[in-house]
Amino acid sequence: MKQRVLIIICFLTLGQAVKAQYVLKQANEQYSLYNYSKAAELYLKAYQKNPTLYTAEHLANSYRLMRSYPEAEKWYATTVNMPNSSTDNILKYAEVLKNNLKYTEAKTQYTRYYTLSRGADQTQLKTWISSCDSAIKWMKSPVPVLIENEQALNTPESDWGAVRYQNTVVFTSDREVKPNKDEQKKKSPFYIKFDGNDGLDKRTYGWTGNKYLNLYESPLGANAADAVKLFPFIAGTDYHIGAASFTANGNEMFFTLTRLPKGKGKDTAKIKTITVEVYSSKRNAVTNRWETPVAFPLNKEEVYSVGDPFITADGKGLYFTSDMPGGLGGTDIYFCARTPDGTWAQPVNLAGVNTAGNERTPYLDAMGTLYFSTDGDKGMGGLDVFKAVQQGTSFGLKQNLGYPINSAQDDFAYVLVNDTAGYLSSNRMSGVGSDDIYSFSPLPVVSYQLQGVVYDKNSRKPIGNSVVTLSKTNGGKISVSTNASGQFNFKLYENTEYQLRGEKKGYLADNLNPFTTTGLEPGATVKKNLYLNKIEIKKTIRLENIYYDLDKSYIRPDAAVELDKLVAILKENPTLVIELGSHTDSRGDDDYNMALSRRRANEAVEYIITTGDIDEDRIIARGYGETRLLNRCRNGVQCSEAAHQLNRRTEFTIIKY
Repeated sequence: MKQRVLIIICFLTLGQAVKAQYVLKQANEQYSLYNYSKAAELYLKAYQKNPTLYTAEHLANSYRLMRSYPEAEKWYATTVNMPNSSTDNILKYAEVLKNNLKYTEAKTQYTRYYTLSRGADQTQLKTWISSCDSAIKWMKSPVPVLIENEQALNTPESDWGAVRYQNTVVFTSDREVKPNKDEQKKKSPFYIKFDGNDGLDKRTYGWTGNKYLNLYESPLGANAADAVKLFPFIAGTDYHIGAASFTANGNEMFFTLTRLPKGKGKDTAKIKTITVEVYSSKRNAVTNRWETPVAFPLNKEEVYSVGDPFITADGKGLYFTSDMPGGLGGTDIYFCARTPDGTWAQPVNLAGVNTAGNERTPYLDAMGTLYFSTDGDKGMGGLDVFKAVQQGTSFGLKQNLGYPINSAQDDFAYVLVNDTAGYLSSNRMSGVGSDDIYSFSPLPVVSYQLQGVVYDKNSRKPIGNSVVTLSKTNGGKISVSTNASGQFNFKLYENTEYQLRGEKKGYLADNLNPFTTTGLEPGATVKKNLYLNKIEIKKTIRLENIYYDLDKSYIRPDAAVELDKLVAILKENPTLVIELGSHTDSRGDDDYNMALSRRRANEAVEYIITTGDIDEDRIIARGYGETRLLNRCRNGVQCSEAAHQLNRRTEFTIIKY
């Protein structure tokens, strides 16, 4: 009998291993095709069946490449502590910590990487540490600008690259639309790579699972999303159309697009990557329609990409980015002059601003100042916006525009609409979707001050270097780091509702209820303190008022209210992994109670996953039956109803963060 059981167990184990390998193979295929959203889903299933370093690494990389930084942080934290993990994982862990505003922790990981990595560059380490220190400094002394999310333009998808054109705002988006008969659909992230699956899909882009990028327009001042419509021109591609740039008279437009390479025909399943190209179009003076797009002469799709075009106001010069041979790094900024006969001169690499990293989205204002984004210089994380003043035929020293123009994520497509206001694009955490469009303008006159301290909830000691975020209820947020005494302060404005959040690695976040400045005396100081609970691994926390009907496992409305509180904790702390345990009292059969507790735990977990939209890998259901009683009320012991009720409980335990 024992031998039979052993054989059955071996077959079951073998079957699980085979299934895990099949899922892993599927995940690898999607990863190689840049389908990171699908790959992450499959790697997670493979990891749950067989938790290997390889799978954890690819999960972390998938989330990082999708710019889902909280999830990436969680999986890199797992990866770096697994046996035989490479030092490269430590470096990536440091980067995503930086993306999540955890600069002090990032410095620790950068130093760890330098210590463990053979031949590590000390100069590079100093740059990393300096970037973190600068970010903390910039957050403590924000630039006096008001950053607002342009919610009428943004969707849960990617929206970016806003520019003024006549009386409209023209921008790029991968939202899903039902096209008119003369219009097409498109999609992507802000720089464009392509995949093949069973061939290129003319509706969906694999990297993110969204539609293709297209150009849209919205009337100036419109505050409703239904005012947005497709920009009226035919690009001649079924795939991506990137952000546009217009001459001052509005008669010529430059933009980026992707198309199938010549000679590829319908054999799109073999295509792994398609480069981007710059095209232009002129508006016909008679019909007022945009003419057939014309390729920029420097396009060379079989060799390199050309993108991010910015045409000067007079149409005599074009700034763009490219990874053409001879550059300083990934993508560099180039300038091309247009000759009197309409042809283009040879490109000039702007070596004074380019780095070994990637430069993006150049923009030249009326005073000759160049604005651009780069991930190759001292910054807050991802792409930061810089400026460089024109000096003769070159540009002077670069200057980071600071916080909150820049964030810990990617900030790009910075343009001005007057001397002090304009648009920028960012995938910062406060957004509606992937990439969002933001406006910036001078701050209004300060009316009030907000002051407070972040404390440890139990010890009541102040917590230094914690991150405090002030959010306006109708959009827009700013974050600061507390000083060594846990103190923080913000400027507040009249008739505005705010929310306040504090967080620190190793603590549960604290979110205060919304408060308003309406009715305050001019010059008033508002006092608000935050209290963070230190995370204790494997400490059990009881959920109050989780009751079930007799012998039932479904979630009652009163229990749902309490489970919603747990959902809020999980959403506020996206790296937490918990166990949810259900317990019964001792009355009834032991085996029955065990099965009942498991059903109840599973129902509670299912509620949290489906209703709260929490990833299933973050919560584990456990039924304990009557095995963990809190009092003497065991089988055969007479106890009051209240004593039995103490044992009927639902608890959660933090097992990882």
